[in-house]
Amino acid sequence: PLLPAARAVPYGNMAAALVQYVVLRGDLARPPRSWPLGAVVAQGCHAALAAVHGYREHPDTGAYLEQGDAMTTVVLEAPDENSLLDLAKLLKEKGVDHKVWMENPEGIPTCLALRPYPKNLVQPHLRNFKLLK
Repeated sequence: PLLPAARAVPYGNMAAALVQYVVLRGDLARPPRSWPLGAVVAQGCHAALAAVHGYREHPDTGAYLEQGDAMTTVVLEAPDENSLLDLAKLLKEKGVDHKVWMENPEGIPTCLALRPYPKNLVQPHLRNFKLLK
């Protein structure tokens, strides 16, 4: 069951803007891999859904989903596999809930998605990544 937005964890005297960050590997769409755009987008969708499902009991996840058409998702680019895995390590060290999506059966890490968070709590960890273009 979804949690009502009123049950979201308050930050200060007003609810902070909730956002879900998705970080895709940009090198997947470039040579030598040259994955089709749809395949890369699918990786981001898988990671985002897996993160929401994995943290579905968290009040911020419920509040984010309750926003419906007002949900905010930011898609960033990791240049390559190492930068994606370095980010995953940093987020784990900082206690930031996330999911690394692996393309199987190859076992290739393709994307990372955070559960929905107040933007101000996680944006500093993502500052070095640019919007995916």
